Amino acid sequence: MVLHGRTASGAFAAEDRRLRGSAASFFHPSRCVRAAPSWQGSGGDWHAPGGEATFLWQVLSERLAAGTPREGILFFGFDDERLVGLTAADLGLLVEEYYRLHPEWRSGRRAPFLLDEIQLVEGWERFARRVLDTENLDLYVSGSSARMLSREVASSMRGRAVEAVVFPFSFCEFLRHRGREVENPERVTKAERSLLRRELETYLEVGGFPEAQGASARDRVELLRSYVDLVLLRDVVERYQISQPLALRSLTRHLLANAGGLFSVHRFYNDLRSRGVRIAKDSLHTYLGHLEDAFLVHSVWLATDSERRRMSNPRKVYPADPGLIPVFDRSGRLQPSKALETAVCIELLRQGGTVSYVRTREGFEVDFLVRWPEGGEELIQVCAEGGEPGTSEREVRALLSAAEDHPDALCSVVTPAPETFRQIPPQIRVHEASLWFLQRERGTLKAPTAGKPSKRRGRSAGK
Repeated sequence: MVLHGRTASGAFAAEDRRLRGSAASFFHPSRCVRAAPSWQGSGGDWHAPGGEATFLWQVLSERLAAGTPREGILFFGFDDERLVGLTAADLGLLVEEYYRLHPEWRSGRRAPFLLDEIQLVEGWERFARRVLDTENLDLYVSGSSARMLSREVASSMRGRAVEAVVFPFSFCEFLRHRGREVENPERVTKAERSLLRRELETYLEVGGFPEAQGASARDRVELLRSYVDLVLLRDVVERYQISQPLALRSLTRHLLANAGGLFSVHRFYNDLRSRGVRIAKDSLHTYLGHLEDAFLVHSVWLATDSERRRMSNPRKVYPADPGLIPVFDRSGRLQPSKALETAVCIELLRQGGTVSYVRTREGFEVDFLVRWPEGGEELIQVCAEGGEPGTSEREVRALLSAAEDHPDALCSVVTPAPETFRQIPPQIRVHEASLWFLQRERGTLKAPTAGKPSKRRGRSAGK
């Protein structure tokens, strides 16, 4: 239905009444929103309810806390059957109706416009460019992942786009959601340490999707499987007109069940051929790209300056959330090593790191080489089972070997049981996993800056 005249006014007024004064009940303080530029976009992991909208509620709450009156903020959601058929030309009515109700905000003051699920309106980018050029406002838009790809938005917005990707709950947010957040991860008691270890085990099994929290194991599996089915159907098959959905589903199941494993398109192509599935190898490369665009998986490439070597080596692929692993693993059980490595990878991406993996000349492998925005590098080895014979020695040996090729990188081990690492060289820091997540999120575990790393041995605070 196309809104016009009195109908548009009624829809706007109803939405304004519904949202007025209700920010506190929707606001989830899991993310801090900084000062906004003139335009920001939000895209998130699939269609888990509340992700993108929560980001906008946080912006609204921050503006209210800064003193902006509620009538000076427009929050409008387009995921409403009464708005089906709305076009970019009709969006101008929204602006005019708002300023008709609040004319004092048109010239003298800068009003924030928060528009949720705007991708449902065809051609919204032209509307956004126009109002930014002609009106005195800050514009925030949010929408589902694949319909608002960062490269497409950046192109249509001509360099004005600032993307904010909404991830599932981090471990810190997971604790906050459960009312078990530790006030000071730098100083934890023995009881808090035990609690954090148990909560991390739960987090690695349940994952970070809000609706999965508190659900029974059966309901959680069905919920997460439905998320994957939805993203495959709506964000990949329908969007890109996929002609071989069977091959796409097989690829998806393989990637989600083998988190952190080395993946080669060539080997998977040969495996499909052996099963009688006929598909072009280039199509598999394209399908994998679609899955990444839809935030279903994250690829981690080999760390090398040679683009040819990078492309000829297998990549490591991680699901968007550790809770997906037991859903698609053939055993149906928690895989601690895969889950912890996945959670660490997602946290590094959440913190803005550029992530790759390392294979040394001696044949050792280090899980992650992170290049931070500040310019420093960090080698990170994730070890979920350090108590097994020879495990700690093997992990340390791999780090020392990788450090020869990356002498400026800080060397770290992330493990649930740091007490199993003994006689560690002074250039390696051993972090208890639960504390590492909390300190990284809160910024108390500083990313290394460019230059030589410290040679002093260190462990996570509270050790």
